Amino acid sequence: MPKLPAVTPKKLIKVLHQLGFVFHRSKGSHLSFVNPANRRYVVVPFHNRELPKGTLLNILDQANISKEELTSLL
Repeated sequence: MPKLPAVTPKKLIKVLHQLGFVFHRSKGSHLSFVNPANRRYVVVPFHNRELPKGTLLNILDQANISKEELTSLL
């Protein structure tokens, strides 16, 4: 299993757009995205630093994205 790469919110948002997620709304420093095809809903904290590993794993789980798929899309 590959090691989880360090990902910034900007990179993660680009990956989400590639997978069909569209911007839904924002509240404070958190951006919400939804995938109209499968109704998956994901919230990404938008800060100027890399996402903590636990937060990234939770977002990947919510979006139903594997670690391998993330690394291939980066």
